[in-house]
This record gives sequence, structure tokens and C-alpha cells, in this order.
Amino acid sequence: MLERLQKIIARAGISSRRHAEELIRSGQVRVNGVIVTELGAKADVETDRIEAAGKVAHVSEEHVYVLLNKPPEIVSTLADPEGRRTVRNLLVGISQRVFPVGRLDYAASGVVFLTNDGDLASRMLKAAPFLPQTYWVKVKGRLSEEQLKSLSTSMKAQILPLRAPHAAGKNPPNPWYEAQISGARRDLLRKNLLAIGHRVEKMRRVKLASLEAATVPEGHYRRLDAVEVAKLARAVDYAIKNKKPTPISTNEKRARRGRPR
Repeated sequence: MLERLQKIIARAGISSRRHAEELIRSGQVRVNGVIVTELGAKADVETDRIEAAGKVAHVSEEHVYVLLNKPPEIVSTLADPEGRRTVRNLLVGISQRVFPVGRLDYAASGVVFLTNDGDLASRMLKAAPFLPQTYWVKVKGRLSEEQLKSLSTSMKAQILPLRAPHAAGKNPPNPWYEAQISGARRDLLRKNLLAIGHRVEKMRRVKLASLEAATVPEGHYRRLDAVEVAKLARAVDYAIKNKKPTPISTNEKRARRGRPR
């Protein structure tokens, strides 16, 4: 059956569909040895040899969905030109080629989602500006009430102080805060905090849409079950359709899953 090349490449787990389009445009895709640069080009994965970025597209019907709790100083890609450790080093035991959907800062820890399901990955990247994310952030110095209010307003986010159970005293000099933001404003968090004199010392993404870092130890991964994948897909589709995050239930707002040390 003929399919668009970018869909085949994504289904094969070589890249996301969006990145596959870039590979096609840049002449890195061959069909039966011939370079193809047209985005509308199609091929049959059963009869044609399709190569993208030097890799042959082997489409597997088995989709794999992985939640990884990334430690800091790990690159959230499969390869790094600087030779740093990547998430690939943590995926021991997964024979299928999965790729991370979106990125998490090198210095940050927390949720990274990986899959070989090109369709879901493509939809998730499209929904990324509207997907809700929750971060725990440790900053240099304490934020005043006025700074918290101003920062929350400017970022259209909810930023609240957290109580660390083993902190030195009730008012530690460098406390943790919880920031509930959307993907579109994630990159502004460090910048805005630094602008008001509070450098970020540590950052953890504890939640991405319906995926929670607390369900797997740091440095480890687990496969998502069908129920979890369906819940994630619903959140992604809601964000695409409504251009806003899935509403948080009352129970979720009240839930507090422990605190950072």
C-alpha cells in the first residue's frame, strides 16, 4: 500500500513525522536508491527500499510507549555530537528503536516520553505549546509574594512555594517552587527567574500532560500500558482541538505526591 514517505519514516521509528519532512527536503531520503525531495512522494514499505538519514525503514506493527525519568546532565536525544550521555544510554532492554518526543533541558531532570508511534508523536509535537507541564524548581534566594504574583501573571502560570521535608528549617534560603505551565512558556521560566535575580539551581519536570515522573525512579524507564497511552492521546487531542490544556480535576489539584529534598 502506498503511503507518504514521512509517515513511513515516522512509523519506522527513525524520526518524528515533522523531522522526516526535513530529511526529505534536505535530500537525506532515498527510495530504491533514488533521492526523493518531494513531500508528497509515496512508497510501499512492503516492496520499496526506503532509507532515511542512512537508516533503512523497517516498519513494525508493535508500538512501544516509554516513560523515562531523566537524570540531570543527560541529553534528551539519541545522539550527541559533543559525546555527552544521551537517553539512549538509559534504554537498556528495549530492542525497538524509539525516539524522544520533544526535549528536556540538559541540566533538568524528569519526564521524557519516547515512542516509535509516529502518528502519536506527530500529534504530540503539534499539541506541545498547549500541553500542561509541572516543574519543581529550586532557586537561589527566596521569592517575595510580589515576585511570585508578578511571575505567575507574566507567564500565565501557577507558581507556588513547596515545602521540602528535610530542608534546614521552615524557611530555607534557597527553596523549591512548583510551576504549572504550558509547553509554550517552558523556556521562559529560567530566563524570567534570572531576570528578577533568582538563578535556577535545580529543575525537575514532574509531570507532562498525564505522565508523572514519580511513577518511575530517576534514571529508569517503564513501558506505558494501553490505558495510560489512551489517556495521553486524549490529552493531546484535546490540546490540539481547543488550543489549551486539559482541565485539571479537583482531585488532581488537591493531590500532592511528596516533595523534593
